[in-house]
Amino acid sequence: MSKKEFKTKELIKEYLLSEGMLRENLPDSESKLEFGFVFSFPPGQESQKMSVFKPKNKDFIIILLGTQLSNAHINDLKSSKENVISHFFMELRKIFIAKEVFFRIDIENYRFEINDRIFLKNNGYLSKNSFFKIVKKLFYCLIYANLLLEQIFTGDVNFSKKTLSGFDFSFYS
Repeated sequence: MSKKEFKTKELIKEYLLSEGMLRENLPDSESKLEFGFVFSFPPGQESQKMSVFKPKNKDFIIILLGTQLSNAHINDLKSSKENVISHFFMELRKIFIAKEVFFRIDIENYRFEINDRIFLKNNGYLSKNSFFKIVKKLFYCLIYANLLLEQIFTGDVNFSKKTLSGFDFSFYS
């Protein structure tokens, strides 16, 4: 690890520790990362697990949030009279595109992940403000998904009865 990568790693670790969010180092069994951390946001008991990592030989870090829908939500979506599963994920695609985040949606397994990248300055510096803006943006995308599920289950959202094609808008594979 170069001096620049070490500085970036220590800076991010310091940011996470100072906010009480650092949980563990991100395992890297294939040695594809310079470094990685698992953290929780927002700090406290009702937090979401996220990760931050720097791929080897890249000049950016990735902040990632992955979500698996709960069995209760999956069962509710499946038992709906309308085809709300594909509509739910289509609405998520729209918000992810509007928020300008990268995403991967796995409809068959009822999960999605979203991420964003921050390109580092030449000296490896990254401001705390820039880092947490991305963390909050990803978290708010998750909140939107939760609110959308709530609206579906309370009947506040009406989808057309047309089914959607299997076209996938994921921005990376």
